[in-house]
Amino acid sequence: QVQLVESGGGLVQPGGSLRLSCTASGFSNSYYTIAWFRQAPGKEREGIACIDVSDSNTEYADSVNGRFIISNDNARNTVYLEMNDLKPEDTGLYYCAVNLLQDLSLNSKEYDYWGRGTQITVSS
Repeated sequence: QVQLVESGGGLVQPGGSLRLSCTASGFSNSYYTIAWFRQAPGKEREGIACIDVSDSNTEYADSVNGRFIISNDNARNTVYLEMNDLKPEDTGLYYCAVNLLQDLSLNSKEYDYWGRGTQITVSS
């Protein structure tokens, strides 16, 4: 059974940093893509970063490029999202998801399995 578990959310002041973790289990593929999505109240889900764990190629949304960094630790089956210079508009529920076909994409329709999400609130 494929399972993704996010951790690391919380409350942070504007300009602060947080690191999210996404640990995957239940599949044996060596080639797959993990992406981070977020959804703010009243807004559509937005893909913000993804990584191909076989070669660590990445893709970012314009809204986070230069502030967020996605990385992977294959020994731990974990993908991280380092978030810096956080802004109030970064507030939302953050999900990770896996694409077992390995394609780099920020399109939520291409992701097969999802975690339950972790809340990020950026506020003073």
